[in-house]
Amino acid sequence: MRLFSVSTLLLFFSSSGLALQIQCYQCEEMTHDCSTPEFIVNCTVNVQDMCQKEVLVKDDGIHYRKSCASSGACLIASSGYQQFCTGKLNSVCITCCNTPLCNGPRQKKRPQQSAAFPVGTPHVWLHVFVLLLSSVLC
Repeated sequence: MRLFSVSTLLLFFSSSGLALQIQCYQCEEMTHDCSTPEFIVNCTVNVQDMCQKEVLVKDDGIHYRKSCASSGACLIASSGYQQFCTGKLNSVCITCCNTPLCNGPRQKKRPQQSAAFPVGTPHVWLHVFVLLLSSVLC
C-alpha cells in the first residue's frame, strides 16, 4: 500500500511540472511551423532546461528552427540576435521559454485564476509532497 501511495504521489508531482525534464519541439530549417507530435523530443535532464525557437525570414519564406537548450546558451543567443529581429527580409528572431512545448504555436490566453490559493505554485506542492510522503513512510 505504501509503495502504491508513493508511486501515485510521484506520478502526480511529475505531471504537475516538478519533473526536471522538459519536452520541446525540435526541427531544422523547416518552411512550416513544426509544431506537431512527430517533432516532440525529451530534452537532456538537468542540462537542457529551456526550449528555443528561431524564426528566420528568407527570400523563399519563413524558416523555423526549434530545439532544446540550456538556459544560459539560449538567453545569450536571443539577446545577441535581438537587433536582427525586425520581421523583414533576413530577420532572425530567437526566443527562449521554460514550459513544456512552449516553442510551439502561440497559446490562446486563458482567463486568470483566482489568487486565493496558487495551486500551481511548485514550492507549495513540494511542501505538500514532503508532508504526505513523510506521513506515508512513518
